[in-house]
Amino acid sequence: MGLTISHWLYGTFTLLIILTMIFKRGVVLPTLLGTFIVAFVYKGNVIDGFTAIFHANLVAAKELFNIFLIITFMIALLHSLHDLGADRRMVQPIQKMMVNGHVSYFVLVAITYVISLFFWPTPAVPLICALLVPAAVRAGLPAMTAAVAIALAGQGMALSSDYIVQVAPGLSAKSAGIETGIVADQALILSLITGGIAIVTVYFLHRKHMRNQDNKFDQKCIEKELEALQIDTESTNKPHATHLSAWSKIFAVLVPLALICVVIYMVFTKLSSGRMSGFEGGDGAAFIGGVAVILLLLSTVAFGRQHALDYISNHITDGFVFAFKAMGPVIPIAGFFFLGSADFAGSILGIEKNPPSFLFDLVQSTQEFLPHSALLAAFSVLIIGIITGLDGSGFSGLPLTGALAASLQQDGLDASTLAAIGQMGAIWTGGGTIVAWSSLIAIAGFCGVSVMDLVRKNFLPVMLGLVISTIVAVLLL
Repeated sequence: MGLTISHWLYGTFTLLIILTMIFKRGVVLPTLLGTFIVAFVYKGNVIDGFTAIFHANLVAAKELFNIFLIITFMIALLHSLHDLGADRRMVQPIQKMMVNGHVSYFVLVAITYVISLFFWPTPAVPLICALLVPAAVRAGLPAMTAAVAIALAGQGMALSSDYIVQVAPGLSAKSAGIETGIVADQALILSLITGGIAIVTVYFLHRKHMRNQDNKFDQKCIEKELEALQIDTESTNKPHATHLSAWSKIFAVLVPLALICVVIYMVFTKLSSGRMSGFEGGDGAAFIGGVAVILLLLSTVAFGRQHALDYISNHITDGFVFAFKAMGPVIPIAGFFFLGSADFAGSILGIEKNPPSFLFDLVQSTQEFLPHSALLAAFSVLIIGIITGLDGSGFSGLPLTGALAASLQQDGLDASTLAAIGQMGAIWTGGGTIVAWSSLIAIAGFCGVSVMDLVRKNFLPVMLGLVISTIVAVLLL
């Protein structure tokens, strides 16, 4: 369909939101206003504009609630373990490996990448944040740097190649009319280049902020961040266990052992069932969330006996309060960008057939203006991939970038390379490194940092990595 005034309004508000983020200001106001104006103009009815604001936030809340729920359960479990004193015991062996902030940074990167490569970052994040981040923070790694490390290694480097599961390269290859394996191989190389540059850049930018455990001022900073992680907060619950120390030791072993068993089972299932074992993404997170709830029940009963009936309600409530307080502003932002996707616009605007696709229509309208120079074509596909990633998915734009790759291929730059470049742009953006309305909110929530600040910390290293990997792809691949 042709572009309408609503399309141009949507594009204008998108640019306004991006500029607002660059200037480090809140973007909730322009997203709510943009949702109202775009819906009002498109439907031609001010009442529909009002209802669209509500429906956009409702749709966003439904789509993101699984992330809020896993944060709630894991935070509740951590509160229960803190009552027992098991949280500190649990990380003591890990702390021996994380001798300082520098080592902790690269340990987080390596473990996050390996787990995320097999199961996608969604189920990996609660595991890593529950077991490793508190230990890393105590070793001297700032919580923000820990969040950046997890985001770049999992949401960026692992998910952008998707080399094991191969959903992303499959989508890119199908639209480009080529073999999935070729795109997967190219994407793996580009993801390692992009991720390597971004991760090293972050290390050099943040290494001066690493903390010394022996420094009193640094120790205060560490304790403050542990409070933000909901690890060292004082509990109002009183113990009723007769052997509290023994139960503390038991759960310090049981919880990590249970989570390790979860990983082993998921690996075994993958090896025996093939690349799609059923535990990728949301299903894996649901499995971990369910295990966390059972551990929460057991630890709360061990601590409070009959009083567990009240204590567990407190833990769940505290978990929900933490999740919504930290991540609530993301909902209206996601609502605006969901309005730009045909998958959600129908529900938001109350249209059953042929809903608009404001964002994709704008991108597709630029195809005839795309250059045919190899370098410019590569960067055009990269930029379009980044724009399509603004919907917070990362995967929804892959059919478009794959199709563009097929139409723009030329001597010295084949479709597989262009498709891999587009895949990098889409997933590094929407998969969760430089947009706040993605699963990045889970990382920010678990690490106790602002999701908008995390986006800003990620932005420069990610963009630098994407630019250099694109140049390498044109010159060498």
